[in-house]
Amino acid sequence: MTTTTQTVKVKLVRSPIGCKQSHRATVRGLGLRKLGSVRELQDTPAVRGMINKVSYLVQVL
Repeated sequence: MTTTTQTVKVKLVRSPIGCKQSHRATVRGLGLRKLGSVRELQDTPAVRGMINKVSYLVQVL
């Protein structure tokens, strides 16, 4: 039995400078550092909620 884990790619497209501290922490929690950085994360409800919270800073690829 094979388990296929769904993933989602997230890219940081806007700077978190000037945003709420909690939003900056969420971006760091997603593993994004510099503009244009991309991370491939597991597609879980927690990650989806984090993406939704900072949707104006990131882009789902």
